[in-house]
Amino acid sequence: MEASIEEKLQVLPMKPGCYLMKDKQGTVIYVGKSKALRNRVRSYFKGANDRKTQRLVMEIVDFEYIVTSTEIDALILEMNLIKQYDPKYNVMLKDDKSYPYLKITNERHPQLLITRKVRKDGGKYFGPYTNVIAARETKKLLDRLYPLRKCSNKPGKYCLYYHLGQCLACSKGTVPKEKYQAITQEITTFLHGGYREIKEDLTGKMLQASEALNFERAQEYRDSIENIEAVMEQQKVALNENIDIDMFNYSYTKGWMCIQVFFIRQGKLMERDVSIFPFYTESTDAFVSFIGQFYLNKRNLMPKQVLVPIGTDDNLLEQLLKIDVHTPFRGKKRELVELAGKNAEIALDERFSLIELDEERTIKSVERLGEMLGIDTPYRIEAFDNSNIQGTDPVSAMVTFIDGKPNKNDYRKYKIRDVVGPDDYEMMREVIRRRYRRVLLEKLPLPDLIIVDGGKGQMSAARDVLENELGLSIPLSGLVKDDKHKTGELLFGDSPEIIPLERRSNEFYLVQRIQDEVHRFAITFHRQLRGKGLIQSELDKIPGVGPKRRNTLLTHFKSITEIKKASIEAIMKLGIPENVATSINEELNKEETEE
Repeated sequence: MEASIEEKLQVLPMKPGCYLMKDKQGTVIYVGKSKALRNRVRSYFKGANDRKTQRLVMEIVDFEYIVTSTEIDALILEMNLIKQYDPKYNVMLKDDKSYPYLKITNERHPQLLITRKVRKDGGKYFGPYTNVIAARETKKLLDRLYPLRKCSNKPGKYCLYYHLGQCLACSKGTVPKEKYQAITQEITTFLHGGYREIKEDLTGKMLQASEALNFERAQEYRDSIENIEAVMEQQKVALNENIDIDMFNYSYTKGWMCIQVFFIRQGKLMERDVSIFPFYTESTDAFVSFIGQFYLNKRNLMPKQVLVPIGTDDNLLEQLLKIDVHTPFRGKKRELVELAGKNAEIALDERFSLIELDEERTIKSVERLGEMLGIDTPYRIEAFDNSNIQGTDPVSAMVTFIDGKPNKNDYRKYKIRDVVGPDDYEMMREVIRRRYRRVLLEKLPLPDLIIVDGGKGQMSAARDVLENELGLSIPLSGLVKDDKHKTGELLFGDSPEIIPLERRSNEFYLVQRIQDEVHRFAITFHRQLRGKGLIQSELDKIPGVGPKRRNTLLTHFKSITEIKKASIEAIMKLGIPENVATSINEELNKEETEE
């Protein structure tokens, strides 16, 4: 006999460790850590929680815990468990944050690349850039200024960039290593703030080109200057220390947290970024966990120092990250950390009204839909739709909505195998049977609600398979379209009845979004199959044309229309025998000849 939650709460140890919250299906929905498991876990069930945390607690039917030796072990274990189980309520940590960097490769002929993966490969990395557009603009500018390798040509086989003066690697003579070292040093100086000299040099060249009436060249210099101003002159804040520093601070309200990070490179503020997410534990613990995950995925470049606000357990982070983690109490560094906190507060204020509107439109509408149907909140909804035109290429599709939002990783497509002709009821039987046999076999999460696109007939077919063949009892509803092919009525129950939904309510918009999405997904799949079938049918019926020759023809001529226009000689140039080429030409043009 399994112990109840109340009984488990009474025997929780006062030791550090991790806890795993589970729903009615045994799925891990939240992972947390604490230095005192008893206090933390009991607080979810005994304390006065906000609405967001109450929603989490309502889904918990069981939990387990793992005791660790130290708090640092608990923090590392928490991150590993989140990666293993991908719990839906750990949204702040399961999205690995990584940024683009500029990299000069460690090669005989080095390249300048954009990468998100930081490796110990001898390359030089610059960044991070919080959006790839900034990285691309910077690379584009440097590519024009410095002639690093931009091709894979052998020496003497010139590329376009060589003729533009932007690639040394394919030149005839051997390029001295010292030349590349000088270029690398100039790029390093440029990215560390020494771009003003280059800007002044370009300005002088622009004026000279303009005086010589070489306006096209002058415009190129002007564009380079504008790129420097747009990309590099964002560095408004400076420190005296020429080391790489990441500064973190945060703000929180009503169970939502905003974390702001400033990236200081060579004493200058290069970039900043913001993350906003819900959290379900102590704010300081959520903050520390975020920073740990930020670096633990090994995709972000470690700085020399991390600065955090007063009240943060910097010793815990220092043990985890193995770098200098510091809380500044005075001076310029404290001012910058406080500035990051102020930015976080402003960003959260700006976003919070949108967050509340989004919750009203999604999770709260899911809760109210469950109340109207008289079932538990349908956090996971799976919807089905069939598609066929005159019985050809019948398909079905399933979409999944979690917490009122589409979860495209769980979308599924089905080619109908066993049904002959346009029989919508039997198609529904087949796809429901295939879907939930696999769910049971692979122990996948069951939905809280199934929606079928159709009325009582489709519902009856689906219910018969679920209950009588598979032994499942899952709430089932049907969506009927009106005469304008828009969402009309929601049916529910063993003897399906119309559920009255106010057409301006968020619940109605939710079921409408679900019906529109599953219809879009099904019809797109059906069109793909039909298009593929039409292309294949015309070529496959020709003797001597198999998959390989068909692909060769379509790759070269791009379409059936162009193949029809091609001469027999043009087709033979693709390595196709004359008799087969003649058959292709005659068969594809037979219809026009008969006319």
